[in-house]
Amino acid sequence: MSTKIPASHIRIKRAYDPPSHDDGARVLIDRLWPRGIKKESLAVDQWAKELAPSTALRQWFGHDPARWQEFRQRYAAELRPHAELLDTLRTLARKGPVTLVYGAHDETHNNAVALREFLLAPEAIDANR
Repeated sequence: MSTKIPASHIRIKRAYDPPSHDDGARVLIDRLWPRGIKKESLAVDQWAKELAPSTALRQWFGHDPARWQEFRQRYAAELRPHAELLDTLRTLARKGPVTLVYGAHDETHNNAVALREFLLAPEAIDANR
């Protein structure tokens, strides 16, 4: 079995967008449950709070695009100790689609975008330093 994950297997979707049959395994990656969303409506298979940015990092970032590069690097440093959880997600993604579900309004600068990048190529984040 190839160890490379097809990029198309790791998807991202806002919690406020309806689930679809082609989402595959849906994993909520926020520390806080999205406001106004019922458990049944979100239809997640897993809530990976441990893979969410720390409260301090989330508050520091504040979805400020000027802090995006630094956020990605700090978040990657927080992710590295969770190798087992990351390996579980990578294994799922090698088998089929995994959708990282997040609640942020900014669809470009959020933890799901950074986590997807990290899962596909963790060394790429370090290269941007």
